[in-house]
Amino acid sequence: MNILRLITVTLLMSIISQKSIANNHIIPDEIKDEALKALSYYPELQDANIEFRFKDSIKQSTMQARPKFSSFFKHRRDREYVILISKVFKISGKRYLTKDLPRDVMIGWLGHELGHIMDYQNRSRYNLIAFGVKYLFVDNHIMRAERAADGFAIRSGMEKYILKTKQFILNHADIDEKYVARIKKYYLSPEEIMEMVRIREEKMTSSAL
Repeated sequence: MNILRLITVTLLMSIISQKSIANNHIIPDEIKDEALKALSYYPELQDANIEFRFKDSIKQSTMQARPKFSSFFKHRRDREYVILISKVFKISGKRYLTKDLPRDVMIGWLGHELGHIMDYQNRSRYNLIAFGVKYLFVDNHIMRAERAADGFAIRSGMEKYILKTKQFILNHADIDEKYVARIKKYYLSPEEIMEMVRIREEKMTSSAL
């Protein structure tokens, strides 16, 4: 009887936890499970206001995280963020619905975008303005921003999903070559990700001794 009660309490706690996360965010039903899974790796974002929103298309990207302009001049803790998700992506000239991506790939992609929001939370409004201008015009800044987002995701334990997303893009022969080149140029490589994981695990082992 005690075991049954423990299982019931655990399930209720899980449901309550998921609802509390969902209530702080706006998530389309099509990707709700994947978004909640990605958010579970970022307890720091539990109270953040984040909207996941589909858009017809996004220039040079499949997804894009940014602060909402309407909340730009609010205090950091009151800022609102939006993760824009292109409704379609192209493979070999054919259009596919982004919501139909493999589950782990979607989780990894969303996890990367949440990494951007982790980065934005630490910035002042003026720093964010400078950040946005540099992202538009300074090539090296794009690399630093994208690698930082990957870094947040990996330090949160999302390497399995980040690697699935990388492999989906890099190993899919029919994905546009320009997009693949952009991923290789600006984002962490699978080898760099595994090295970060190795260093993280070494530190955890050392601290446990």
